[in-house]
Amino acid sequence: MTRVAVVTGGSAGLGRATVRELAARGWDVAVIARGQEGADAAAAEVEAAGRRGLAVAADVSDRQAVEDAADRIEAELGPIDLWVNGVMVGVFGRFLDTEPEDFERALRVTYLGFVNGTRAALSRMVPRDRGQVIQVGSALGFRGIPLQAAYCGAKHAIVGFTESVVSELIEQGSSVQVSRVDMPALNTIQFNWVKSQLPHHPQPVAPIYQPEVGARAIAATAERPRRRTWVGESTVYTILGNRISGRFADWYAAKTLVSGQQTASKDGQMLPSNLDEPVEGDHGAHGVFDDSAHAWSPQTWWVEHRRLGNGLIGAALGVAGAAVLAAGRRR
Repeated sequence: MTRVAVVTGGSAGLGRATVRELAARGWDVAVIARGQEGADAAAAEVEAAGRRGLAVAADVSDRQAVEDAADRIEAELGPIDLWVNGVMVGVFGRFLDTEPEDFERALRVTYLGFVNGTRAALSRMVPRDRGQVIQVGSALGFRGIPLQAAYCGAKHAIVGFTESVVSELIEQGSSVQVSRVDMPALNTIQFNWVKSQLPHHPQPVAPIYQPEVGARAIAATAERPRRRTWVGESTVYTILGNRISGRFADWYAAKTLVSGQQTASKDGQMLPSNLDEPVEGDHGAHGVFDDSAHAWSPQTWWVEHRRLGNGLIGAALGVAGAAVLAAGRRR
């Protein structure tokens, strides 16, 4: 059976890892990105995995460009079954020190890029009454941190936007699924080409996971749709902790996350900023934090093997219940 997926921002970082993971699981994959070289390389990896790949250069902040890309994908690969919105750009620095044009550019790509992708996908899927959109969210869509106001604001907006769309589809009785997969800090190229005002190299907030951890969660959600998925223990702690005590989270972020988002050990490894223009070349999935990034966690294993995990819990509860009954009888 042919399954066609689209991954925006699929030329690098988490998007690139997602393209590889979907191709390995039998999906044909179209890659939408601004950089033609990276998109071509990602599509070539899809073809090397024995599936059909297609590279489409487009800026997702341009609604018509996204619609044109979707038309081309359906003409060349067939009806789109899965659309993964994963593209982002960012600026690192305090809000008042950030140029308004840079801030607004980050919002247009990171938020409106999701809106444009969702519109393009749903306008094709809803009439067919099948398909799925996956929004790549973040723990920072629930807890804002210093130095990333544009990114946090965009990710918060994606949560509200997605909830509105989901409720509309339910009201219409549509079979189309919209899922959100919220990520932890990942070792991606994002931190090499983000536009930064920091004195040292930007870094993710520890713990850091490899992008393949997020890609596996996205692929698992594509194959077994569910509306919300949290990836990584840190995402769970961040979201729940902010719900329990937002005031403490404010204090903790203020005290630890300015210095915690930069490191002198990686100085000199920055690439040109990709905020306004793509960076030439093929940059792959990983950033410069391989030495400290985790490739696995118990929580992400659960995301990927939910049925097995629930079965193990059921078995454990059954054994415990049987032991309690046996002890009661002996009395």
